[in-house]
Amino acid sequence: MTATPPTPASEVLDRVLVLEMVRVTEAAAIAAAKLIGRGDEKAADHAAVEAMRKAFDELYMDGTVVIGEGERDEAPMLYIGEKVGGAIGRGPKIDIALDPLEGTTITAKAGPNSLAVLAAAEEGNLLNAPDVYMDKLAVGPGYPDGIISLTKTPTENVNAVAAAKGVKPSDIMVCVLDRPRHEELIAELRKIGCGIQLIPDGDVAGVIATTNEDTGIDLYMGSGGAPEGVLAAAALRCVGGQFNGRLLFRNDDERARARKWGITDLNKIYKLEELAKGDCIFAATGVTDGSLLDGVHRRKDGTLTTHTVVMRASSGTVRWVKGEHRNK
Repeated sequence: MTATPPTPASEVLDRVLVLEMVRVTEAAAIAAAKLIGRGDEKAADHAAVEAMRKAFDELYMDGTVVIGEGERDEAPMLYIGEKVGGAIGRGPKIDIALDPLEGTTITAKAGPNSLAVLAAAEEGNLLNAPDVYMDKLAVGPGYPDGIISLTKTPTENVNAVAAAKGVKPSDIMVCVLDRPRHEELIAELRKIGCGIQLIPDGDVAGVIATTNEDTGIDLYMGSGGAPEGVLAAAALRCVGGQFNGRLLFRNDDERARARKWGITDLNKIYKLEELAKGDCIFAATGVTDGSLLDGVHRRKDGTLTTHTVVMRASSGTVRWVKGEHRNK
């Protein structure tokens, strides 16, 4: 299909950055869902990548992947710096951060909360984060600015949020990625008596959970991929909340990779607006059922159903989109 420009020009960003992005995450989720529970992480990820790349080609935009599957020599498709869209050199210039399958292990094992995710913004508005770890700290909306900080201890952050919420620290629930590297963090949180929801994978969903009172999660803490940190920050920019991120480097090669992408202050603590600024868009479609979204399901007549959330920072709009897909 050849992408055609919408008119007038003032509506281009609306069409490309909001509802059209839903089609992209839906396509990736549907492709990955065919491999749920099959035990093959690489196959599921590859299917999502292929479908997302194809869907981008149908959009009228001049897109650049700034957060992707890795550098060009590591990823054959949707690599950092790759141009996407059906109007390269003609359409609006858009930066894209993406994770075609956030939760590959979850999908392979048929666990909860795997997503197809992307964020979009005008050129230069998303941090080009290297593929390293990031120390992350997030809280949902409704709190005084600066209530959380990576300069504080986990105990201090929990106490601050509890005081602002008018509850005891033991009434606070913290989401943490279940990894051996978080043993000390978990021990400290246990000591002050707060609840901990351990998740096996999918820290984008974990961060976003802080924005939804129904999840019962107040804070997200711990380290995970830096690219996922940018995606989560884009979501928080749309619906409110606070985020701190600090890049973590294990060796000189990772430090060199950061400098390659223009990052000179390796100890910097990034706040929300430094990771995702301007008019950000965030879209996510469920692959497997989770606390945020339903997964892809096939009805008896062969129709596939999808569940997507798409958010926009400038309007503060959150749309929940339920799709029915026939002939898939």
